[in-house]
Formats: sequence, C-alpha cells, structure tokens
Amino acid sequence: MDRYDLVIVGMGSGGMVAAEFAATLDLKVAVAERGRVGGDCLWTGCVPSKALLASGKVAHHMRTADDFGIQSVEPTIDRGRVWKRIRSVQQEIAGTDDNPARFEEMGVEIVYGSARLTGPNSVQVGDRTLETRYVLLCCGSRPAEPPVPGLAEAGFVTSESLFELEDPPASFVNIGGGPIAVEMVQGFTRLGIPVTLLQKGPRILPKDEPALVDRLVDKLRTEGVDLRFNIETEKVTVEGGKKVVHGTQDGKPAKWAADELLVAVGRVPNMQNLGLEELGIKTERKGIVVDNRGRTTVDTVYVAGDLAGRFLFTHAAAYEGVRAVRDMFFPGKGKVVASVPWCTFTDPELAHAGLTEAEAREQHGDDIEVWHQDLEHNDRARADGAAEGAIMIVTDKKKIVGAHILAPAAGEMIHEFALAIEEGVKLSELSQFMHVYPTVSTSIGQLAGEAAFEKAEKLRWLVKRR
Repeated sequence: MDRYDLVIVGMGSGGMVAAEFAATLDLKVAVAERGRVGGDCLWTGCVPSKALLASGKVAHHMRTADDFGIQSVEPTIDRGRVWKRIRSVQQEIAGTDDNPARFEEMGVEIVYGSARLTGPNSVQVGDRTLETRYVLLCCGSRPAEPPVPGLAEAGFVTSESLFELEDPPASFVNIGGGPIAVEMVQGFTRLGIPVTLLQKGPRILPKDEPALVDRLVDKLRTEGVDLRFNIETEKVTVEGGKKVVHGTQDGKPAKWAADELLVAVGRVPNMQNLGLEELGIKTERKGIVVDNRGRTTVDTVYVAGDLAGRFLFTHAAAYEGVRAVRDMFFPGKGKVVASVPWCTFTDPELAHAGLTEAEAREQHGDDIEVWHQDLEHNDRARADGAAEGAIMIVTDKKKIVGAHILAPAAGEMIHEFALAIEEGVKLSELSQFMHVYPTVSTSIGQLAGEAAFEKAEKLRWLVKRR
C-alpha cells in the first residue's frame, strides 16, 4: 500500500498547479489522471480556441487593411491548416510546460487510470490503493448535452470534439450563447465559415454587463455573425445532407440548417464514479458542495475548479487548487472566496470583475455610482482603429465594487480592478498611480481622475488663495 501526503485526482488546470505547489513544500504527492495531462484548457478549451481566434484575427485584418491605408485583400483560408496549427500549439505546450516528465522531475508521481475514493484517506486507482493524508478532487467538467429530440441521431460537435476535426464543416448552427459559443462564432465567421447562433434568452453572455454586451452584439453583427435570440429548440432533423434545427423565435415557427451543429449550452461536473455517495460527500446539480476553505463534508477531501461548481474558469481552478493545499498543510485557515475576474476573448474582448450595475443596485441600493468612458475618447484606441468599446466602473460609497471593459486586451486590463475590489479601494485612489500613455488603460486613469477631481471640488474651500 502506497502512502502520500496528498493525492490529487485530475491533472488539468487545478491539479497541475496544486501538484507543483505541493511539490515545493517537500510533500509526497501523487496525481491520478485517466486521460491526458493538461485537461480541458489545453486540449478542448482555452488553448485551441485562442489559437483559432488568432487565425481569424489575421484574416480579419487582411479584409479590413484598407482602414489603415493598406490595400485590403480577401484571404485564401486553408481551414485544414488552421486546425493543424491549433494542434501544433497544443503539442508544443504538452511537450514543455504541461509535460508529465516536468512534474515527475519535481517528485510528483503520476498514476494513470480512473480514481475512486474508498475512504476519507484512501483512493483506488486501478489495482493500486493510495493512502493519503488529504485528497484534492480536480476532475473538471464536460459539455452539457441538451435533451432535444433528434439531436443525438443527427450528430453534433462540442468543444471536446471540435478541435479533433481534420477539416471543419462549411457551415455551423450553434446552440447556446455563452462565452465558448460567442468566441467560436466570431472565429468561424472570420475564417469564412457561415454560422448562426441560437440563444434561448434575450441576449448572449447573460452574466456580463448588458450595456457592453449590446455593443458587442452590434460589432458581431457588423462582421456578419447571425445572432438569433429568444429561441426555443424543439427538434433536429437531417434533410438533404444538412442538419436542421426546428423551433421558434419570439414564439414564431422557424428552422435553421447547416452542415454541422455546435452545442455549447454549459458544462456538467464530472462527479460520476468517484465514490462520493458512499463517503457521504454532499453534492448538488452544479457540483460538489464545499465550504469557503474548499473542503467537502469530509474534512480530508477538498475540491477545486469546475467540480465545485463556482466559477468555471482555468484561473479559478488554479487559484482554488493552491488555496486548498495552503489550507491543508499550513497553520490557520485558508479561503477560496475571492473576486474572480473573467474575460470573453472576442474582438474586442469583454472583461468582467465584481458586480454588474444591476447586481450592485440590488445589493447596495440606488446610491451607487456608475462611471463610464467610451473608447472614442481614448487616443490609443482611436489610433489603433479600435474605438468601439467602453469602460464601466461601479462604485458604492466611492469604493469599486464592479468593473467591465469592452476593449482590445480587456483581459489584460481587468486585473487592476480585481485587486481594487478585493482590497476595498476607492476609485479616486487609482488616480494616485500613473497609467502609461498612450494605452487603453489611460481611460482607467482618466475615470479615476474624474473621481479625484470630484472629491477635490468639494474641498475647494481649502485652496490657498494667496
């Protein structure tokens, strides 16, 4: 029987970072992995999708070069080569940063096979029993499959199978309007693949700031993305070699046909066959129930990432994994509760930290303030021909409680606000730090300056007149 300080189940984003951190503490660590090291982020999510978007952006620049005084040209796109490049990027990462050998050199033992908890301090992997002080479950999630009649028979792709294609279909109908779907439909369109997005509700990206989402919708439609809202999907058929989605739009019968269907309607936690019920570990539909330290109802078993059902992001999984290890092995109590920023990597990007305006009003009342600046007033955005976006900051009692950015590289800019929200920083206090000019971040400094000027105006009676 093998004994360890920590056994991690799953070597995706959360498991890899947690294993590396634990290895630096001179702990005996084993990781059980049933598939490939790297998890969804490397093989089916962040990495391949961003590689696809990069190719789409190049094609878009070629089409719009005339806006910059350069002759535009319609690009000749070899979509098979685009997909080949995606796989090459994955293999490069798999052979370096996510290489199993790198973790083994740290002292982490990788045990391949499906894992099952057999006690609060034991994990069964194949014919091996791993005894451990603590267990960290990082099993991730998988794409949800809606129960639409005829969908399974017609066949479809999800984020798990999309990037396994040798050559993508000539057209898509996309079911779903979350971040994965929205990124992909813009990427497809830029690569010359017609796509129609069907969203059940009245808008895409329902967790983001509506005012900025509406601007993004305008941008996507300008590029030719066919966005349909208020859709009820009733069935799928195959007619004349096309896959046809039947349903209603705003209550009226409609149908949409394409060569392939992409289903992106959310994620389902990988909770099956882990032995949770036998140990009395409480679960809900969205994931395993944990406290604010990341512990399950069995104190020696922790959860990080999608399996906990909080924030389904790579960076959240990595953060939660590290915080769980800290709580296990250091004095005191750790917490996995933090302000989690996120970004949808469209062009322009849409980044989010904290509360939307509506959420802030619900939590703090109507005395909140909303600070807003369009990028058409930002010199860098105008010089780059990218002034469609805006920055919104929500404050309560002058403290920043929410921030939303629609801009190029918004994902790079949002961290300043995530820290400000976590630390209870006032907007005016950001004016104490210089923002490099000319950058899009200059607008953050300008909004902070407005808040500082407002405060100074109230104190103008203190000004020395002579």
